[in-house]
Amino acid sequence: MSFAYFLRRAARYWGDNPAVLYRDRLLTYRQLEDRSTRLANALLALGLRKGDRVAIQSRNCPEIVEIECALYKAGLVKAALNPRFTAAEASDVVENCTPRVMIVGPGYTGYSRDTRGFGSVEHFFAIEAGAAGHRDYETLVAGGGLAAIDYTPHPDDLAVLHFSSGSTGKIKAAMQSYGNRLAALRKMILTMDRPARPGDRLALIGPVTHASGMLMQPYLFLGATLVLFEKFEPAHFLAEVARLQLTHVFMVPAMINMLLAEPTLANADLSSLKTLAYGAAPMAPARIREAWQRIGPVLSQGYGASESTSGVTRLSTADHALAIDQYPERLASCGRALGETEVRVVNERGVEVSGDEIGELVIRGADVFQGYWGEPALTSEVLIDGWLHTGDLARVDAQGYIYLVDRKKDMIISGGFNVYPNEVEATLYQHPDVMEACVISVPDDTWGESVKAVVALWPGRQASANELIGHCRARIADYKSPRSVDFVAELPKNASGKLARKLVREQYWAGAGRRVN
Repeated sequence: MSFAYFLRRAARYWGDNPAVLYRDRLLTYRQLEDRSTRLANALLALGLRKGDRVAIQSRNCPEIVEIECALYKAGLVKAALNPRFTAAEASDVVENCTPRVMIVGPGYTGYSRDTRGFGSVEHFFAIEAGAAGHRDYETLVAGGGLAAIDYTPHPDDLAVLHFSSGSTGKIKAAMQSYGNRLAALRKMILTMDRPARPGDRLALIGPVTHASGMLMQPYLFLGATLVLFEKFEPAHFLAEVARLQLTHVFMVPAMINMLLAEPTLANADLSSLKTLAYGAAPMAPARIREAWQRIGPVLSQGYGASESTSGVTRLSTADHALAIDQYPERLASCGRALGETEVRVVNERGVEVSGDEIGELVIRGADVFQGYWGEPALTSEVLIDGWLHTGDLARVDAQGYIYLVDRKKDMIISGGFNVYPNEVEATLYQHPDVMEACVISVPDDTWGESVKAVVALWPGRQASANELIGHCRARIADYKSPRSVDFVAELPKNASGKLARKLVREQYWAGAGRRVN
């Protein structure tokens, strides 16, 4: 069984049904099947072979869906760049994965073979016509044939490279195989709180190059419609729920927080919603209760990572209802093990903990990734005896509900995106006025956690907070840049003379019940 077979079957079952909606554009299942087959054949006609990488950078649009389907059919590897990456970050990613083809959407056509890191790219295509140095994407699709491709994926064949910054600030790529992706699909369709059916409509708001993109294939498998949003505007989204009769949606907690602050929520018609799934960051229990009351009894929370390919735990809609009615402490949980994945919380000796004891969350299953591209040492740090060590610290109760309490490493999750302090600090040190910098997370009512820089300037220098924030935004993605800057005369050090990040961070989290938000 393969994604190509699933889509071919869907086109036969629901050929005239909309597979993708975006603004005023509609792509039926039959059109998605035909266009993705043409694209797959066109890419192979360029000389690409199984395992070659195709890089993509674009905001949400129907072409991203058909590109993913085409790459699955051809045995090519999707290397999707976050659309918020700067040009420098894009260069790092492309240099890392050496794609032979680059496909870009609006706003991302400034690349050429002369761009740093892009020397491996033989073919550049633009989704919108007229980009200098780029061939037309539509012409590429039109030139491909409709013959079925003779490719049957092996479970270990590489399917996707999922990029994020590492703890050292270096871009890393999680290798997700076909077996990983099919295991993720099985898990999702078998464990949905309220399963999607043909005619249902899934709203994808966040970039489908990121977490929300994992929902595309499962919902296409079930015959639902993917409704793509280019960006999140709370009032517009609420109006679209009623206009398009949206039934399912995935959000990060920051989006729910913005909905709760939106005045038009009071009169919004959300009667079509069956499930509002949220994840990629913890959510405050008080906000969960408020959302349950004001949006409806439709919430379902998931916890997962790029390395796990799909969700690891779930706090289901039924779990939410029971927690609100009888067990309020469970609203601080990320749920219980999901589907076929094994989940344990272990101490430093590898022994499972219980009660109030805290350990590291580790997982094992068919959807655990293959390792980091070109980084065997980094892979060996997280994959130990078949178990993925997540770096998240947690406790588990007698019923198996897992509660995240802190992170073993310094990673920050802001608005659902991972931010590594070392990368931000390295950027701050490029400013001539910065003597020392410590980047930490602080609680944030909207974003869950926000990025704060605590900075000591060189004597006699006078850089402002706005200047340092602007300096960072010019060099790294905006979600990684500090939202606030505090200035101190000197940063605390430990006995070895190293920066004492925990001491800096502690004052901002005093009184918090957990060190993630």
